[in-house]
Amino acid sequence: MDLTLSDEQKLLRESAERFVAGSYNADHRRKMANDPLGFSPAVWKQFAELGWLALPIPEEFDGLGGGPVEIAILMEAFGRGLVSEPYLATVVLGAALIDRCGSTAQKQASLPKVADGTLKLAFAHSERTARFDLARVTTSATKTAQGWRLAGGKIAVLDGHAADEIIVSATLHDHHGPSGRIGLFVVPATVQGLAISDYARLGGGRACNLELSDVHLPDDALLGDGHDALPAIEWAVDRAMAALGAEAVGIMQTLLETTLDYTKIRKQFGRPLSANQVIRHRLADMAMQVDEARSMALRAALKADSPPTERARTASGAKAKIGKCARFVGEQSIQLHGGMGVTEELEVGAYFKRLVAFDTLFGGSAHHYARHAELGRKA
Repeated sequence: MDLTLSDEQKLLRESAERFVAGSYNADHRRKMANDPLGFSPAVWKQFAELGWLALPIPEEFDGLGGGPVEIAILMEAFGRGLVSEPYLATVVLGAALIDRCGSTAQKQASLPKVADGTLKLAFAHSERTARFDLARVTTSATKTAQGWRLAGGKIAVLDGHAADEIIVSATLHDHHGPSGRIGLFVVPATVQGLAISDYARLGGGRACNLELSDVHLPDDALLGDGHDALPAIEWAVDRAMAALGAEAVGIMQTLLETTLDYTKIRKQFGRPLSANQVIRHRLADMAMQVDEARSMALRAALKADSPPTERARTASGAKAKIGKCARFVGEQSIQLHGGMGVTEELEVGAYFKRLVAFDTLFGGSAHHYARHAELGRKA
């Protein structure tokens, strides 16, 4: 298998790394942490101008037709800068679900707006009792004469507070009761009956909880024709985990480089820390963990469009392994920086917090080790 990046992919990586290095610094991140929105609309507009929002959208809907590898390249650069813009929520999850499940009219109505930056999306699926089980959805969508009525609650909706439209999963009900099928509904953020309570996420960015109380929607709010959306949800979440894995690699690489530089200038007993053999061994272990995580992230991206069982098993294996590598690299970096590692003066702590958040998004390592094993028995 040829793992060499194409010329276009190399240009994407170089431009993304250059933009992130020039636009994201400690002052910018602190400012965004205290901003009610959690990100910069001006930077989001630049994302659109650079073509990043259009990257995975099909060409017939004003996109560039990129794939999971291109997304991974971009997300790794985002990790190096702790980017807080809602790229994962809008592009990797929201736009992908519309493209996968929506009708041609629904795609035409939404995807070009995502590409030009005028439409921000979020995906609301997690619920309090689900425990990362994607098939467990208690939010209900009942058919009415005018359309649909939604009722229920969602938690941990990434960037839902800033979304113009939220894609909400719900179990479809008809006059016989629950149908056993899950539908996806495009819910305007301003619709009556929708309550949004947002909060800061660990490591930057914001999320929110939703309460849907007698929310009425028209017929065309349902994406597609009402077929069970669970396979599409699993597909989108697996792709999101691959993207998050690439972001985690960018964070880990930054922590490795920062820690290496620090051990070269920090002196103890008259010589740099890096002169101690035990410190060198720990840095070498960190570098190996970063490389292992990078390999797993790339594998997840390459398998993102494989048959469902193969794709899911690869995504869970990557999520579990990268989570373990991330915790090791983060903890070593904090420890080698000493007490300074957890102060606001250095950003090591902020990068470590984002890695902790990565390990819990869409299920932690223990959950995905179990999922990987279960899928292996079914294969």
